[in-house]
Amino acid sequence: MEQTFVMVKPDGTNRRLIGNVISRLEMKGLKLVGIKIMWVSRDLAEKHYAEHKGKGFYDSLIDYITSSPVVAMVWEGKSAVKVVRNLVGKTDPVEASPGTIRGDYGLDVGKNIVHASDSLESAEREISLYFNKEEIISWNILDHSFF
Repeated sequence: MEQTFVMVKPDGTNRRLIGNVISRLEMKGLKLVGIKIMWVSRDLAEKHYAEHKGKGFYDSLIDYITSSPVVAMVWEGKSAVKVVRNLVGKTDPVEASPGTIRGDYGLDVGKNIVHASDSLESAEREISLYFNKEEIISWNILDHSFF
């Protein structure tokens, strides 16, 4: 089983799409093992988006992610990183397929509802930025015997 990080970004929280995002991931069969609503501090945002430092959109990205509450989550399941990336869709909602979260709800590349880890390494790093080990709950779902 893999774990991955998903964040409902400010446009998703302000448009009241938190439940829709969670529902899509649950219906796929993934297990929610960590969740919190929070304001992302500037320091945390800079750590999260460190790979983009120096790019033209960096400052606006930091301003955006710290502008309203977000919902940070850890999801678990078989091939969780790839499964979530497929459910989320391409970064640019214009290119995202209908039926994906970004394809159905995203407005533009800067307001695309969710962030999802793009690799196991990113997932581990991002989970450790937003959660401590005590905040991730390991538990068994009865229907996981069917997967």
